[in-house]
Formats: sequence, structure tokens, C-alpha cells
Amino acid sequence: MKRLFLLFLPFLLFVAGTFVACEEVEEAGKYDNWRPRNEAFVDSIKGKAGDRLVLTAKDADEMEEGELFAIQVPTTSTNMIPQYAYCKKLVKKETGERPNFDGYNSTVKAFYYGTLITGDEFDGNFDGYGATDRDIPLPLSSDSKWPTEFNSSSEFTVSEVIPGWTWALQYMRVGERWMLYIPWQSAYGSSGNSSGTIPGYTSLTFDVYLEGFVE
Repeated sequence: MKRLFLLFLPFLLFVAGTFVACEEVEEAGKYDNWRPRNEAFVDSIKGKAGDRLVLTAKDADEMEEGELFAIQVPTTSTNMIPQYAYCKKLVKKETGERPNFDGYNSTVKAFYYGTLITGDEFDGNFDGYGATDRDIPLPLSSDSKWPTEFNSSSEFTVSEVIPGWTWALQYMRVGERWMLYIPWQSAYGSSGNSSGTIPGYTSLTFDVYLEGFVE
């Protein structure tokens, strides 16, 4: 029996190696043509946003639920073309405080769900909508992937998150829930994040519910 096992062992090692190799190829292929795929994804969102551009809080208030619109994201480079984050309100509030420009260093409490263009979650604190959820039923019902009692919001200083988040947050009212589609230029750029979990040229999608402020 022992001799039979020893004869069979090379075959087992070969099969195991084949599975590992397949997984490595599959993982590598996941990011093939990553930059053009991410830019094509953003271009499709941009096309649906059309000429709806938010430049002021008043402009933001005029956007209705389900409308895609753009927010300009300032850059520190004089050579860089204007950058934008694309947004859609899932829940709109007529009143409610916002971490506007006077409160640039405000710390907010928010629920969020972040996905890659593939729909894979990379971060978040509740199970929300992702990049592949194009037809989100509006108005949202009570069972529309809302945070539950088992979820806890996170705290963020508005000026210390990626640029696309910083500028979108300043137009949100407390109680509003937005989808954010952030091109790589306004996310982690061409090099990705410091931990290596998000590669360069990655456009990010977030489902964000602004719960309130940290006193």
C-alpha cells in the first residue's frame, strides 16, 4: 500500500500544481488591460451624465434621484486636465446639514460599500450597491440594501480621503445616499493604494450613506 501511494504521489503533486497555476493565471487575467477597461467604464458613466455639472450646493440640490451628474475635482497640477467624479442620488433630502466648503475638515459618519469595475468588493461596512448594479430601483424601498443593526458606520475627516470622496461629500446632505463613480485620477492614481490591494489605474464605485457628523 505504501509503495502504491509513493507511485501515486507524483501525480497528486502534478494535479495540485496545475490547480495553483490555473488560479494564478485567473488572478493575473483579472487585471488584463486594466487601464483601458477602467477608462471605458468611466466613459460609459460620463456619457449618461451628459452636461449635468454640479459646481455649487444649489446645483447639487437641483439634482433629482436617479440622475447621473458630474462634480469637478480640483487638482494641484496646472498641466492636468480637469477631473470629475460622477454621482447619482439614491436618496435625496431637501434639508439637512452638509460638510460644505466651510467645513472642509469636518469629520463625518458614513456607511459605504466600495467595489471595483468588476463588482468585487474591496472595502466597506455594509452590503450596498456596486459597480455592476446599473438599474437600482428608485425610490429605494426599506429592503434596498440598507445598513442593518449589525453594521456600524465609519468616521472620516472630509479632507483626508481620496479627492473624489472629498468633493462629493461636501455636496451631500445628512441623510442622503449617493452612488459615486470615481475615475482613477481622483482615486489612487496610477500607482494604486499603499497596501497594494487596489492596483494603479483603478476606477472605484461607492454606495455612500451620510449618517451624520462626529461632534
